[in-house]
Amino acid sequence: MFTLWTLVEASLLCLNAICILHEERFLSKFGWGATAAQIQGFGEAPTVKAQILNLVRSIRTVAKIPLIFLNVLAIIFKLVLG
Repeated sequence: MFTLWTLVEASLLCLNAICILHEERFLSKFGWGATAAQIQGFGEAPTVKAQILNLVRSIRTVAKIPLIFLNVLAIIFKLVLG
């Protein structure tokens, strides 16, 4: 059964997965490391790859502390309600 809680839990798990990706160990093996994002010239649109890498870095920077609290709440919710 698909509920709102399963959607929240799935998004929490995806955010956790993005936050634990390590650029040097994992992403650079597939060509998605820090050197993969080439510096764009003025007026040039960034590539899709560069935009995804910037999104991953932004999520990792912004969501690190709130994810700790959300994970604790999800664990407590699972323990109490099963």
